[in-house]
Amino acid sequence: MQKIVTNLWYDTQAEEAAEFYCSLFPDAKITDVQRYTESGPREAGLVMTVDFELAGQKFTGINGGGDYHYTHAMSLLVNCDSQAEVDRLWAALLADGGQEIECGWLNDKYGVPWQIWPAEANELLVGDDKEAVNRAMKAMLGMRKLDVQAMRDAYEGKVS
Repeated sequence: MQKIVTNLWYDTQAEEAAEFYCSLFPDAKITDVQRYTESGPREAGLVMTVDFELAGQKFTGINGGGDYHYTHAMSLLVNCDSQAEVDRLWAALLADGGQEIECGWLNDKYGVPWQIWPAEANELLVGDDKEAVNRAMKAMLGMRKLDVQAMRDAYEGKVS
């Protein structure tokens, strides 16, 4: 059993969101759905919680009501193996009402904050060549969706 599980709060869309997230990642799955009973506090039959796994990480979605909203104080970070994966997830998570933020951050249509991060960016933002790192960082800070080639070009001094 995973000791710490991320719990995502929704009004009534927990199962819809879990199905959507599971469609984005290979080997993702819904593992359990529990419904409210006549005891409440919400209408009987409404999904209360949905447990699901994304890339081996367990999550629980709860339909707790519309009184709470997400902030960027916490987000779901996806380390992407390629620019193609960044592009695919970025487009899917923005579809149907998502919102671009900056520096690889976005809110999906449910309001959940995500960071879609190309793993190669880690190499471009550390190292002994402080000027190269600074150029890559400056390039990243001007982006919404991260473009690892543009960051690499900045790191290598190919752009100003």
